[in-house]
Amino acid sequence: SLNTIMQENDFPVSALMMSEVLVDAAWAEQYPADFISAIQAKRFDDFDVLVEAKSLEAYRFIADALQQRYDPDKFVFYPTAEGGLILIDGTAKDALYSEKYKEMDSQGIGFLQKDRIIGSKIMYLSLGFLPEKVKAVEAAGMTILPRTASYSRWNDVNYAQAVIDGYQNLAQVPEYLIVAGEAIPGNDEDLGLIRDYVMDNQITLGLIENTTQLQNILQLGVEDVVKNTDYQVARVFTLWNYIQNRYQYYGYEGSEEIENTLFRAIVERNIRLIYFKPMREFKDNHVYITDMEEYRALFDGLNQRLEEQGIHQRSASRMATTTVPLWIRLILGIGTVAAAVLLIRTILPIGRKAKASLFLLGAIGITGLFFLSPYWTTLLVSFAAAVVFPCLATVLVVKAGKAASDDLPRDTAITRLALRGGLVLAGAVAISLLGGLMTAAPLSATNFMLEIDIFRGVKLAQLLPLAYFILVYLAYYGYGASKSRPGSLEFEDLKDLMNSSIKVWMIVLGVLVLGLGYYYIARTGHDTEIMPSTAEMLFRNMLEEDLVARPRTKEFLFAFPSVVMLIYVSVRRFPVWPILFSLASVIGLTSVVNTFMHIRTPLYLGFYRTGYSLLFGFLLGVLGMLILEGVHLTYQKIERQYRQHE
Repeated sequence: SLNTIMQENDFPVSALMMSEVLVDAAWAEQYPADFISAIQAKRFDDFDVLVEAKSLEAYRFIADALQQRYDPDKFVFYPTAEGGLILIDGTAKDALYSEKYKEMDSQGIGFLQKDRIIGSKIMYLSLGFLPEKVKAVEAAGMTILPRTASYSRWNDVNYAQAVIDGYQNLAQVPEYLIVAGEAIPGNDEDLGLIRDYVMDNQITLGLIENTTQLQNILQLGVEDVVKNTDYQVARVFTLWNYIQNRYQYYGYEGSEEIENTLFRAIVERNIRLIYFKPMREFKDNHVYITDMEEYRALFDGLNQRLEEQGIHQRSASRMATTTVPLWIRLILGIGTVAAAVLLIRTILPIGRKAKASLFLLGAIGITGLFFLSPYWTTLLVSFAAAVVFPCLATVLVVKAGKAASDDLPRDTAITRLALRGGLVLAGAVAISLLGGLMTAAPLSATNFMLEIDIFRGVKLAQLLPLAYFILVYLAYYGYGASKSRPGSLEFEDLKDLMNSSIKVWMIVLGVLVLGLGYYYIARTGHDTEIMPSTAEMLFRNMLEEDLVARPRTKEFLFAFPSVVMLIYVSVRRFPVWPILFSLASVIGLTSVVNTFMHIRTPLYLGFYRTGYSLLFGFLLGVLGMLILEGVHLTYQKIERQYRQHE
């Protein structure tokens, strides 16, 4: 591009926006009169670009590239004995602007708000390969992997053909092609040329993952070519600037955190190509790490960890094209309808006929939706499963807490409580795990596994079970007055809740719960400013290195122990604690399903992750029970001594 040519010592070239050139009142005197007459006839303006080449080699390269790729009516060529001048016709849509700023008067008051032209897309238009660069790279035994930048209005069939001709002149057919700029070559008119070239040469298109680790950067036309080449693609992870700066990060001595980042991208997110960039010192991110031993240590450590997962460094593998037949998606949809009817029955006293009618209506409705809009109905079924099954697991936990309180004496042995808590936890996790599989199954197609399409409504799917928990708790515990029919949501439950007096402790507790809820939702995903602490990240990395898959922190440290401890506080008749522990458990039960929402992640990692969380969560829950029991017994002892003293 003009931008990169200007950085070459061997190519004396300058390219300026006409808006910059026209600042000098005597600008026209610096150029030949014939050239000025030609561009005046062309009706130049601020958005055009003036190129001045001070060597014949540079002028011929740029002029030939422009004539081969773009509409000749957009240029004025003027060769000279030493080089030449070129005017490129730009428009306001090509221009790049600064952010708006204010011009101030002497009192610091904004006088005028404006922006200015600072460049043009024209500066970045593809001009092909510099021959000397190509020779140097190929002589070194390396392969050129194109990353051609294409921009709208400069991206017709002629341009696409010129780009392909440039690829074909290389000594070796590129194994991968990574699209840059706004679009894939030829998008303005026809994608057939680039599609046929990719298919005929078995080239793998690279899809670059977004910085938020969600979906890919899909330039215009890329999705069409991807689907028309039967998903002949591989996902690419690029070392964004902030990752380049993670040298000696989190207190590590070297590149450990960059290695961790690459490992997670490959193993957990189906990344098969690394677009690597040099590492930079974190404290001064303008300084590059040039000690080759640091890079050797990085890749040796990464390869060793990947080999343990059965992944090796060689040509990037391409995922076989997979689709989920409509009849399977329909069965999954009807199964989700059945689970939804069961969920309604858990809090409302409906009979068999009503349940059968609801199921029949739901089954007919979901069948009709699948035939009307299979894609959106697939997403609907997946989302519904992600909500319904954690809600069913929540019902089990709340019901088990209530049953333990009603059935077991207050002095039940702690070993029995631990066993019962473990069984309840295992049952609830099993239901959520089934929900995770029901969520992932409809999306088990290549377009979702490559994140061309994604699961919609992750945060909403985590919030709805929390809202449903309120109804479940009222159905089993009521509010205020004793329940007449535990397990059914009655009008009196809602009436007592609405007529209750608000106390200060309720406000404090409500604010605390809302704060924790916001923190929980904000921490979900990678597009939030709330980031884990250094200590948490080091703890995560340790688990990641020692286990097949790192269990989710909120599951095994917080939510799953709460299920076990719920049984204990319910049987010991502790006030308030049952609602807090059962509410905390909902977070873990939705998290299990969340693990399988990301279908790009191999299923075996989800099973390992959930299994570790279940085991560690149970052990920590038992430990929590023992601590609470110790505190409880100590309190009882102190209370007895106090009464005896009185």
